[in-house]
Amino acid sequence: MPDVTALMWFRRDLRLSDNPALLDAVQAGDGRVLGVFVVDPLLWKRSGDPRREHLATSLRALSKAMGGRLVVRSGDPVTVIPQLAEEIGAVSVHISADYAPYGQGRDQEVEASLNCPLVATGSPYAIAPGRIFNQQDRPYQVFTPYFRAWLEHGWRQPVDAPQNVQWVKADSEDLPKGEAEGAGEEAARKHWQTYLEDVGEYDDVRDRPDLDRTSRMSVPLKWGEIHPRTMLADLARQRSGGAESYRRELAWREFCADLLARNPEAAWKPLRSEFERMAYDEPGDQFVAWQQGRTGFPLVDAGMRQLAAEGFMHNRVRMVVASFLVKDLHVHWKYGARWFMQSLRDGDLASNSLNWQWVAGCGADASPYFRIFNPIGQGLKFDPAGDYVRRWIPELRDLPGKAAHEPWKHGGADGYPEPIVDHAEARREALRRYDAIKA
Repeated sequence: MPDVTALMWFRRDLRLSDNPALLDAVQAGDGRVLGVFVVDPLLWKRSGDPRREHLATSLRALSKAMGGRLVVRSGDPVTVIPQLAEEIGAVSVHISADYAPYGQGRDQEVEASLNCPLVATGSPYAIAPGRIFNQQDRPYQVFTPYFRAWLEHGWRQPVDAPQNVQWVKADSEDLPKGEAEGAGEEAARKHWQTYLEDVGEYDDVRDRPDLDRTSRMSVPLKWGEIHPRTMLADLARQRSGGAESYRRELAWREFCADLLARNPEAAWKPLRSEFERMAYDEPGDQFVAWQQGRTGFPLVDAGMRQLAAEGFMHNRVRMVVASFLVKDLHVHWKYGARWFMQSLRDGDLASNSLNWQWVAGCGADASPYFRIFNPIGQGLKFDPAGDYVRRWIPELRDLPGKAAHEPWKHGGADGYPEPIVDHAEARREALRRYDAIKA
């Protein structure tokens, strides 16, 4: 009797532990599994260098854990996966479910092109999108009741990596080139275990970019180098307000995924239809200044320069720079969201677009539009000694303490621009435009 082989198609689950789809593949193939990653030219093109570099490093780590037998193929998965399944005589193809708009359509096309079953097991979430409904059997539009239902629903415990897998060989292209620090399953788990020692202070330090004490787990979560169930199991053993708050942030990530799965157009279109009437300015020189971190508002500029240097930005600062673009420069949030997706190492469509909508006031359970962050006030409050600003803006390093947030009051700084807008006037104009869509 010939050997059977299952095909495991890795996507956003670049790990061996707590991977239900992989366990199913091992069972279906009687231990014989071919693991493949498809470099999709469309997704590769849309990703910026930080995301590509992290992915390349993570794939090398995954292949090493598989004894060097990860198969890499480039091309449209709708063609590549059926061809590879036919090539090895796969009894089935196994995936973790993808709920993003492009991923759902792609997987439907792949399934229609296969001569064997496409089996979806698990997802990148503790609770997959579309599983939680209110008492009227409708999806939630507001986070707090969603969070309560999410906790009540619960999730399965993590599962171990499969033992004694026989990784099957096949022709493979070279792994993508790129180098990123801290990528891969082992690095993600070590980083998480280290962070758990400090998670109790999460409430106290989460909004302080100067302290740089956030977990940065958004990057391994993006690539599935660790599953949120693993993290939730560890958090369940913690007894602190910080652990509770962190759990809430994981739920917010899943709320965003749920919203996008049910509203695919929300990637670039406001969930609140009245905002389609909002008057925005076309991106111009001020948008370029925002991208380059040269707006003359130190906290905004520090965040944008951190983004350019690290492919990452502190979450509090993300909210400030987003508010500045939409409500001070009056540019549509979709342009900022696209720049973030191109620039971020942790760029995730659901989290990115729905968080931009939250700041812009046009999403589900959004921050009110009239909540307009004062970039100077935010800097003074959350970077009180100016350390974050000086870290990323060398022109301001000679300004002591909080003076770094208002350089124009202290003689300015060589090479640093004057503010490109008057915040008070920009705020009044933003509210005027908002009043116009309410009329």
